[in-house]
Amino acid sequence: MAVWALGINHTTAPLDLRGRFAFALDQIAPTLHGLRQALAPDSPQQGIESAILSTCNRTEIYCAGDARALERTFGWLAHSGGVSPDVLRSHSYVLQNGPAARHAFRVASGLDSMVLGEPQILGQMKSAVRAAEDAGALGSTLNQLFQRSFAVAKEVRTSTEIGAHSISMAAAAVRLASQLFEDLARTKVLFVGAGEMIELTATHFAARSPQTIAIANRTLERGEKLASRFGGEVMRLADLPERLHEFDIVVSCTASSLPIVGLGAVERALKKRRHRPMFMVDLAVPRDIEPEVKALEDVYLYTVDDLATVVQTAQANRQAAVAQAEAIIDAGVQSFMHWLDERDPQHGVVPLIQQIHAQTEAWQAAEIARAHKRLAQGEDIQTVLDALAKGLSNKLLHGTLVELHAGDAATRQQTARTVSRLFLRQQQGTGRR
Repeated sequence: MAVWALGINHTTAPLDLRGRFAFALDQIAPTLHGLRQALAPDSPQQGIESAILSTCNRTEIYCAGDARALERTFGWLAHSGGVSPDVLRSHSYVLQNGPAARHAFRVASGLDSMVLGEPQILGQMKSAVRAAEDAGALGSTLNQLFQRSFAVAKEVRTSTEIGAHSISMAAAAVRLASQLFEDLARTKVLFVGAGEMIELTATHFAARSPQTIAIANRTLERGEKLASRFGGEVMRLADLPERLHEFDIVVSCTASSLPIVGLGAVERALKKRRHRPMFMVDLAVPRDIEPEVKALEDVYLYTVDDLATVVQTAQANRQAAVAQAEAIIDAGVQSFMHWLDERDPQHGVVPLIQQIHAQTEAWQAAEIARAHKRLAQGEDIQTVLDALAKGLSNKLLHGTLVELHAGDAATRQQTARTVSRLFLRQQQGTGRR
């Protein structure tokens, strides 16, 4: 028995490649059936446990079963995405047992997200588990893994401030904007540019579900690609002066050598807005927004240096929160691995416990049958009960007494200590059995 996770995410694969492996929630059931058929063609329903987590930032397959099926999992995923195994291998990760559990716990807790501590991934993971359960693909092992993932995530969120501290200038921008606007879901946000920094910042703002997201960029094709990711609209950079007043929040980061947003354009926008406040972030170096804009009464303009100060202030708190979260995850991994090890058919104690229970139940059944027979023959009930108790005791102690007389002196002494610990232990408390 092994547990493994195979996946790609925003840190290992580009957006276009991730798109090849995206599965809609209503596709999960037939997809899981195909996966299990590929992993255990003779008995897919009794074979490998499996679940698929698919979001815009990751696609991950979690499995439990015969470890020899791991390589077939890899081949199946490569085929489903229409890429060669070599391409998938260069952009994916494969984790087994403890590392797989740690990864699942970190994902559920938001430590593996593009936005540290974001809560959406937990809901997405719960949906993936329900889909796997509905498809009949979830067994006791993966169920334990995911339920423990949810418990760890809950403890991380209640015991740490992992989601409360900014971790980047992009996150700091969202934090400052939320101080100005009571509800970011009612705001309209404009991003000027379509590079990596704008993509990261848009991801942070999109997590707060603003009313509108728009991308203004010189190249419409690149702007459309980013806008489609967040369900937003795209506009030409040339249209910016005429539409600036529509937006409550403006974030700009281009490679322009001269400012794109001038003082006059912002003044005209404020007049059309009847001086409703605007939150502006200039992440560009050199500046995209003329510095004189900061003097306007109804504009809150922050530069890279301003946001860097916010990030540095949160640094100590952020490190402490991450360290606390990792400690909680460590404990969760140890607990899950202990649970898994106990169920190892060769080395775990659970199979032995099950065998002991089966043996004692067989002894009980034999003695009870003998007692019923003697009662039917008219024997005294007390005599029958005494014989039943003695018969059970003899069966329970027979193997132990044989071992006490077997082997050399050292072996007998070791056996005696074990028997004493098992049978002559002092019972403390009236509630113990």
